[in-house]
Amino acid sequence: MMRRGVVRYLYLGAGLLSIGLAIVGTLLPVVPTVPLVLLAGFFFSRSSERFDSWLVGHPLFGPIIRDWRAGLGFTVRAKVIAVSAIALSFSLTLLVAVESTAGRAGMIALALAVITYVVTRPTKVLASETE
Repeated sequence: MMRRGVVRYLYLGAGLLSIGLAIVGTLLPVVPTVPLVLLAGFFFSRSSERFDSWLVGHPLFGPIIRDWRAGLGFTVRAKVIAVSAIALSFSLTLLVAVESTAGRAGMIALALAVITYVVTRPTKVLASETE
């Protein structure tokens, strides 16, 4: 029983960190917002009904979570922003912080994996695009 409580608090802490970084991402184009919001939604759904409800009802972040949970995926705009942010942030990291060839290869592989994941998710069709 005690272990379950500890895990719940770890999930809650990870959710708060994720949503904090997502908020930073709304201000800085280098930090991808959508994946962090989805991560926060994952952690909150396993830790706190209150925080999960808050996130789902949030005017900015709520639609991302609701669409994801409904299986609607991302809009084309969200995919373009996510891929651009991933490419930019990984490129800056490679130029500034990673010196080893193995580290660079790992970073490139990770960036390609994340970009592939984003691009292969369902694409949400907006009502204005169906008319």
